[in-house]
Amino acid sequence: MLYSLRSKLAANGGVVTAGEAKDCGLNPGEITDLLASGALVRVRRGVYADGEAWRAADPYRGRPLLKVRAAVAALQRGWILSHDSAALALDLPLLAPGEADVHVTRPGYAQSWPRAGIVRHYANFSERQVVRDGDLPHLDAARTAVDLAREHGLDAGVIACDAVLRSGVPRTKLIEAYSTMSYFPGVITARRAVDFADPRAETPAESLGRLLVAELGIGDVDAQFPVQLDDGRVVWGDLRVGNHLFEVHGQLKYLDPAQGGVAERPVAEVAWEEKKRARLVRARNLGISDIVWEDFWGAKRERALTRLRSEHAATVKAFGPDLSPDLARQAEVLRARHGWRAGRSARPA
Repeated sequence: MLYSLRSKLAANGGVVTAGEAKDCGLNPGEITDLLASGALVRVRRGVYADGEAWRAADPYRGRPLLKVRAAVAALQRGWILSHDSAALALDLPLLAPGEADVHVTRPGYAQSWPRAGIVRHYANFSERQVVRDGDLPHLDAARTAVDLAREHGLDAGVIACDAVLRSGVPRTKLIEAYSTMSYFPGVITARRAVDFADPRAETPAESLGRLLVAELGIGDVDAQFPVQLDDGRVVWGDLRVGNHLFEVHGQLKYLDPAQGGVAERPVAEVAWEEKKRARLVRARNLGISDIVWEDFWGAKRERALTRLRSEHAATVKAFGPDLSPDLARQAEVLRARHGWRAGRSARPA
């Protein structure tokens, strides 16, 4: 590949337009040959990515970002990355990043239209909401989280708002972001997402788990509840209602790093340790329910709701509906000692 083309790809973050490739000295036949060999990959009409960079990029952030860069290269100036595309630039979690369209916004009345994989939005924003610290100007985290809630619904919005609060952005910034959107589509959902958001959710799965448990209608949901076990260890339950814990399990903790996971021991050891921990938690007069990713969707969600409601009812029968005073006092001490902020996340209206 020509040195000038490699330089242009590097300067553009891994993409190049057909016109830029020709400016580097390539004729159409040579571009076709590079595409056939895999040295270049067509990302969209008239825009190519470095083949090696494309193959090395992960499907959840790397390739979507290359698609964003390709779309920006094909657009006229004046557009700012927003919604899913701003989330990618900010490393905010998305439900389906590999399937996301490219989203761009410019000032105007609230409307949008999709075409050729790019969703163009006309919506007003302030210059203070624009981040220009790189080569892809985008809307800031608070505005992006609110836009995701408006565009994709409560699940996506809560996931994004939880992450934004977890990063240290105050809730007032989220409120400020939607306060000027009185007539924007989806703004009611955005308000619900911001009200329900909780920085203590450590993963998107925990955010979705909190929504699932809230849907049960059995009481306020407390996140990251500390329990001191009989062996002296302190463990943190993902979610709690009364004397019942809800543990959200992701697949990553059962996979080793070579598989993209975080397990530092064999799966059998991880699972056995979980069993022993659960037994010690139950010895503190707490019930436990397990939630996995599949429980959030479709018919499996309905079955999960039925199961969780039944398991919680059994705990209420055994230990009562309200948190044990001893466990409440202990949790207050442990949270103060470990720096966790006490608080509860109410069920969304």
